[in-house]
Amino acid sequence: MLRIQKASDRGESRTGWLDSRHSFSFNQWYDPKWVHFGPLRVLNEDYVRAGAGFPTHPHRDMEILTYVVEGALEHRDSTGSHGVIHAGELQRMSAGRGITHSEFNHSADDTLHFLQIWIIPDTASLEPGYEQKEYSAEARGNILLPVAMKNPQGAALEIHQDAIMYISRLDAGRSVSHVLHAGRGAYAFLISGGITVDGTALAPGDAALIDEESSVMISSTEDSELVFFDLPMENWDMQNPG
Repeated sequence: MLRIQKASDRGESRTGWLDSRHSFSFNQWYDPKWVHFGPLRVLNEDYVRAGAGFPTHPHRDMEILTYVVEGALEHRDSTGSHGVIHAGELQRMSAGRGITHSEFNHSADDTLHFLQIWIIPDTASLEPGYEQKEYSAEARGNILLPVAMKNPQGAALEIHQDAIMYISRLDAGRSVSHVLHAGRGAYAFLISGGITVDGTALAPGDAALIDEESSVMISSTEDSELVFFDLPMENWDMQNPG
């Protein structure tokens, strides 16, 4: 089964310094059709004005993944971690039993464009943690590159849920496929360009939600960038995510 969420279906939050689009119910926006997909709870596409950002605020019991598309994001948190995340880099912050952090546009001149992704962990009250890695354009080119998973392999970051996050830059005319095992679903979000997912066209900001299928085929109609998730779906609900 394939469902499409159009970019125009998303919620939004706008302030003087932030333009945020919500693929799942977030903040003041709630839509019962779009609350979560398996343990994938949040995918926000944020544009932050130069020099602005999110002041210190708390989180708990959430795996938070931040993928920078353009610009640079400066991060500080209560564990003492501090870093600047540049385009093509991914940060993982495990909020665990409780953490506070801030996120600001590191540039005084350029707009910051990034994705913030929340995945519900399989265990509550974990030790908070932080890591980040860079993934070159070549490493992401014309493959689905795994960048976050429960038992990390290669250069992937560790998350505390049986989910896998992939990133990809597809040249026009290229395709990638992914096998889905029983009880798994997939979520593809197009950042830029144009793709088809199992023959259905996506434009930037669109997402495809795939469940009860054995495989997924993604083909690019132009140079494109996307994120992709392989997620546990069987017997999963918001009340009992473990």
